[in-house]
Amino acid sequence: MLARRAAGGCSLLVQAASRALSLSHSRGTVVVERWWQVPLSKEGRAPRLHPRRHRVYRLLEDTKHQPRGQLQLILTQAVDNLGSRGDVVSVKKHLGRNKLLPQGLAVYASPENRKMFEEEKKLRQEGKLEVLQTQSGEKTLRFLRRCRLEVGMKNNVQWELTPEIVARHFLKNLGVCVPPHALKLPEEPIRRWGDYWCEVTVNGLDRVRVPMAVVQFLRPKTKRYKQWLAQQQAQLAAHREGLL
Repeated sequence: MLARRAAGGCSLLVQAASRALSLSHSRGTVVVERWWQVPLSKEGRAPRLHPRRHRVYRLLEDTKHQPRGQLQLILTQAVDNLGSRGDVVSVKKHLGRNKLLPQGLAVYASPENRKMFEEEKKLRQEGKLEVLQTQSGEKTLRFLRRCRLEVGMKNNVQWELTPEIVARHFLKNLGVCVPPHALKLPEEPIRRWGDYWCEVTVNGLDRVRVPMAVVQFLRPKTKRYKQWLAQQQAQLAAHREGLL
């Protein structure tokens, strides 16, 4: 391989073997080329190298004193605080080489990879490929899988739980804005307190089932509310002591 490059007059990269496939030179990389061109040899035979002449190289580039640069990558899946699949991002070289590339989260932004992801994006816009979840959508899904929603309903009036009521409690208790049309409740009407579930569709793609407890609404700053709050804190403290 070295002889072929030399015969073609191409430059040689003197660097670590682990970084041989990198598309950007790391600090300390030295780019050289042979001073004397190696003559072509017959097919199937090794090139004839002069013992002294073909060991003389010309320095083309020394990156030792160059400033630290960024590494351009294309994400293969959604990554927190970076982007979604197909996004071209500029990251620090140690982040790309130590995390994104080894874990398969990104590839080098070569012309071939750029063309491949552009074609994929075009097919997705035409509806020929499945639309992928966005980065914020992935965060919302992970958050909802860890949540439990509590809905407080009054006891002095007749009521029936609706998606609009559940959506207000999502925003009030969990800080998540869920439109009513993205909520699905059990088929049987919910008119009593108890443990239920609700299904949330994120961006019209993925669904997550969230446990939901319908409890009696207690108005804050009342004696009964304070008693209930003290009872909840006592139960939580007992549960923590049991874990310890």
